[in-house]
Amino acid sequence: MLKNLPTPEQDPILSLSIAYREDTRENKVDLGIGVYRNSDGETPIMKAVQQAQTQIVSEQKTKAYVGLAGCEIFNKSMVDLLLKGTSAYGRVSAVQTPGASGALRMLGDLMKVAQPDTTVWISNPSYVNHKPVMEAAGLKVRYYNYFCPVTKQVDGEKMLSDLSQAGPKDVVILHGCCHNPTGADLSFEHWKAITELVLKNGFLPFVDIAYQGFGDGLEQDAAGMRYMADHVGEMFIATSCSKNFGLYRERTGAAIVVGQDHNHAVNAKGKLLQLARTTYTMPPDHGAALVGRILTTPDLTATWKSELVEMQSRLVSLRTQLTAALQQHTDSDDFDFINQHKGMFTVTGLSPAQMATLGTDYGIYAVGDGRINIAGLQEQKIDYVAQAIASVSRT
Repeated sequence: MLKNLPTPEQDPILSLSIAYREDTRENKVDLGIGVYRNSDGETPIMKAVQQAQTQIVSEQKTKAYVGLAGCEIFNKSMVDLLLKGTSAYGRVSAVQTPGASGALRMLGDLMKVAQPDTTVWISNPSYVNHKPVMEAAGLKVRYYNYFCPVTKQVDGEKMLSDLSQAGPKDVVILHGCCHNPTGADLSFEHWKAITELVLKNGFLPFVDIAYQGFGDGLEQDAAGMRYMADHVGEMFIATSCSKNFGLYRERTGAAIVVGQDHNHAVNAKGKLLQLARTTYTMPPDHGAALVGRILTTPDLTATWKSELVEMQSRLVSLRTQLTAALQQHTDSDDFDFINQHKGMFTVTGLSPAQMATLGTDYGIYAVGDGRINIAGLQEQKIDYVAQAIASVSRT
């Protein structure tokens, strides 16, 4: 049987981690996989997480299953974080999933059951896992224009022109903030215009918000999504706690459904639980328990928010420093767009060959499509990275 399996393709991001580990150069830099690192190059456990973990470990008396929906305190906390104060709040349901990718797959499976001939529109470019997950759920995938390679910003005119073609049998995936891979975010005016198209054409918006708090702040990063939730009838949301809680390996996410009314949302949750039963059955408990504790304990919430602000501020500072260093080494403003992008990532505009040269000649590892992880930079290596990018950009 196994001899019939085709040779699998290497994951373009995860394979970078292997190459980086095997590189013996002292000045090597990993700007590939999307994790936050501090100035020492470490991905730390947040203080709020450590404190919540101490409390939970001292109190927990069993490791029995929590249930198909996961931790309901966590589910409610995530809905509160994203949608409290909107008209959608009373017609929403949520289930805990193994990370946001688990949420993407569960909601993809839900679409396949509810409307088998659904076409899912994703931005060009988009998160590398959007297309394979939706196709694995048996759905058709179509791209819409999003990013202008010249200005390195959102091409609003082309995007809205493409989305005007989406109709009642279509679902449009939108990045809630900190667009992956480009770093170029929708403006609030873009959100309003897309909402008008939803109401006019009848497609269903699906917001993937994996970096809330890493762009302009917790509230600001959710503003566009909340506006949309206030005005549309139905909406899907996939959310992650990997980045803003630093819970990468705990695989903590949620699939959220906004329905026309409360009964529709409850019915959708019931179907999601059936789908979960045949996929992974029970989600992991630990990460969700930590987030639920943090978001329902005022002291822990305050600590977490303070830490998140520090991380967001540092990302802004890293962008500013890298932009300044590139101005110096290129004697131009060709890379000033980096300072305008938000979140962890930026698409540099470098070619696959130039990105490969960064790895082979300089030990700087990043994805071939030109994406670099700003959150992987260390302050003391910014000048080295800028000098390398400036060098390869001339070839």
